[in-house]
Amino acid sequence: MAKMILVVDDEPDAIAFVREVLESEGYQVNSAPDGRKGLSTMRDAKPDLVILDVQMPEMDGFEVFQEMKKDEELKAIPVVMLTGIKDKLGIGFSSNDMKDYMGVQPDDYCEKPVDPAKLIASVEKVFA
Repeated sequence: MAKMILVVDDEPDAIAFVREVLESEGYQVNSAPDGRKGLSTMRDAKPDLVILDVQMPEMDGFEVFQEMKKDEELKAIPVVMLTGIKDKLGIGFSSNDMKDYMGVQPDDYCEKPVDPAKLIASVEKVFA
């Protein structure tokens, strides 16, 4: 059975792009347009992996990630963070930066605009 990946992003184009890349590799893809819906979808769908955008209105990716790590049901789900911060602000952000800041880090990290080969490599690394 195909692994199920949940993409949480407020940009429909980003979701469509990630969906196309991952489905072409045989993954099942579900999506949520914001952090709150993402958390509720995680509880309902039990994805094998969450790809989580950092910059979203209402509840950003960092907040969603923190909520996941506090929740017994969700904390074991691997997370790949997606961000365009470097593109917008010229400042990079890494998994280690997140660990320093939050005490916990995602399983991997991808910059936007997403390179399909890097995204696939990131997902395969998590599932290895």
